[in-house]
Amino acid sequence: MRRRHRRLTTSADLDITAFLNLMIVLVPVLLLGMVFSQIRMIELNFPGMEAGQAPSAQDFRLVVTVIPAGLEVADSERGLIEVLPVNNNAQDFEGLRTVLQQIKSQVPDKTDVILEVGPDVDYQTLVSVMDAVRSYPAVVAASVVEAELFPDVSLMDADEGRALASRPASDTGEGA
Repeated sequence: MRRRHRRLTTSADLDITAFLNLMIVLVPVLLLGMVFSQIRMIELNFPGMEAGQAPSAQDFRLVVTVIPAGLEVADSERGLIEVLPVNNNAQDFEGLRTVLQQIKSQVPDKTDVILEVGPDVDYQTLVSVMDAVRSYPAVVAASVVEAELFPDVSLMDADEGRALASRPASDTGEGA
């Protein structure tokens, strides 16, 4: 006769101590290296929102009009300064910077500008115009820095049917 031997079966305990130690170290390291969100904000001033803050007629009031057909730069005293039509379905941001640099050299203490935005202007164009109006890249001591133009930006609605004006005529003295 043969005997059968029964084997004893025991349940094995799982040792997860090493795994828990790894998680205790790994989770904080991953959370510290993670960027949750990056938000860039542009501070805006809205004209007419505060009582008693109306500008006087003698002040230089720089207005940049943004419509899908192009850009207009004007002021309250001289009227239209420059018209920058759309070239190859793109706004002329470099031309705008050039015109604003010339204006800044004439009026260095001026820091505010009003953006008159048409209803059909997309968001990216508006942000690009804001960037062009606020600063420009300049070379100082062999490095490129952002030089200030008009950092105080106010927004205003343009008329819905607004068309791009014609270029100012230099022979009649129109424009600056």
